[in-house]
Amino acid sequence: MTRVNAIWRHEEYRKSLRKLEAWEKDREFCRHTPEHFLDVARLTWILVLEAGMQADKELIYAAGLLHDIGRFRQYEAGIPHEEAGVQLAEEILKDCGFDQSEQEQVLELIRGHRTRQEAGSLPELFYRADKLSRNCFSCPAEEKCDWPKEKKNLEIRM
Repeated sequence: MTRVNAIWRHEEYRKSLRKLEAWEKDREFCRHTPEHFLDVARLTWILVLEAGMQADKELIYAAGLLHDIGRFRQYEAGIPHEEAGVQLAEEILKDCGFDQSEQEQVLELIRGHRTRQEAGSLPELFYRADKLSRNCFSCPAEEKCDWPKEKKNLEIRM
């Protein structure tokens, strides 16, 4: 996980994370924190193992750390955060030693994490993990949340 830790320490990543934290400090609903990023990575890895799928854990964790990092640009300029995240991630991944093929795999996960993907694919598992990471059943703001009821995790499940 040397390269994942390099992402964590990357100057642009840290700067982006600080901006995101500032934008969301008073956010009532789910925040986009390092805990969420790692929950998505860990849940994706569990889903991969349960599916008997072959995948690179380091790429999953890289995508987990990066998938919502562009959200501050959505707040600032209205750019969809998956697009902004891809833009930020391209530079960061390259700087952290990911080759072109690996970069494309991570960028695919970031790009597709907000929309349902092909069933049984790694992007679909990543999408599911992103949604499963939210504990709506214990959220004090759940009733005010604009997520559709069918997306909310109102029970503990996998």
